[in-house]
Amino acid sequence: MIQEHMKKKATILVVDDEEKNLRLMEAILKHYGYCLETAQDGLKALNRAKEILPDLIFLDIMMPGMDGYETCKELRKDPATRFIPVVMVTALTDQESKNRGLEAGATEFLTKPVDKAELLIRTKNILKVKEFEDFLQQYNETLETEVKERTAELKKSYVDTIDRLTVVSEYKDEDTASHIKRVGLYCALIARSLGWSEEDEETILYASPMHDIGKIGIPSDILLKPARLNPEEFALMKTHTTIGGRILEGSSSKILRMGEKIAVSHHERWDGTGYPKGIKEDEIPIEGLIMNIADQYDALRSRRPYKPPFEHKKTVKIILEGDGRTMPSHFNPLVLEAFSNMHKQFENIYKMQRVSPHGG
Repeated sequence: MIQEHMKKKATILVVDDEEKNLRLMEAILKHYGYCLETAQDGLKALNRAKEILPDLIFLDIMMPGMDGYETCKELRKDPATRFIPVVMVTALTDQESKNRGLEAGATEFLTKPVDKAELLIRTKNILKVKEFEDFLQQYNETLETEVKERTAELKKSYVDTIDRLTVVSEYKDEDTASHIKRVGLYCALIARSLGWSEEDEETILYASPMHDIGKIGIPSDILLKPARLNPEEFALMKTHTTIGGRILEGSSSKILRMGEKIAVSHHERWDGTGYPKGIKEDEIPIEGLIMNIADQYDALRSRRPYKPPFEHKKTVKIILEGDGRTMPSHFNPLVLEAFSNMHKQFENIYKMQRVSPHGG
């Protein structure tokens, strides 16, 4: 691959306002197999450089209008030409002129009158470095593409594993089948409204469906009881939060770590009346607070063994105004405000993802 790249015929752009200088450089470099392009002022050089993307530019400093310093600065500003090596050709030999050239972004200097041997040596050496730089850039781009493809493949497999893991909680209660699909979308919607990054929004999308994974440890007769649970049964039901936390704990995965937080805290309430710990306000992880309102909306909309499904309008009224059992004080005020602003989108998600025959 390196050899193939280095066999490519190098293109050199020579910029000088004097015709005789252009012809001299052209005669020398063409004789040694380089492809030559020329420009007679700074503006034409910028346009030509962007058009052909040469491997090397020889740039005269003393030109009318835009001089070599300014031309070099402009070349360095443009992402397309930023990394093209530039050799400034000048009759000036003082250190101040060289410092100005370096500040402008010059790679090397060549003194007029041009010495043929020096010209060829500098050209060969600079192009050799450029060839390897181009190869490394191409290699890195190829590697980056391969990594992205592999990452996408791993992510697909990972998400598939999580989907299969959530089937565990569906196994005992078919009403949860569509529920777990919807809550991820609800949570991502709220996270976006709260200004979360795309990465964190995606994480909660995949983590939140695991909120009830702990239900695998709850007896089926309690999960499917067609009436309200008695205090002893409800106490046992509450343990699905801590069971879920134990199932998911200890992972290095960002998704599973968030899933653990959500599993443990999604029944905690802002006012401290939730479970399993009865913590309140900012003691509760924000992921759990987001999941709490998403879970509550979906539970109210869906049929349960102990209740019929509620329409969207009634559900929103209960969450925002309260009905004695569910109260606004249960929810983080910012999360509640986000829900209030986008409850119509919750309704759309519910309608689109209502695949369970027992849904509302």
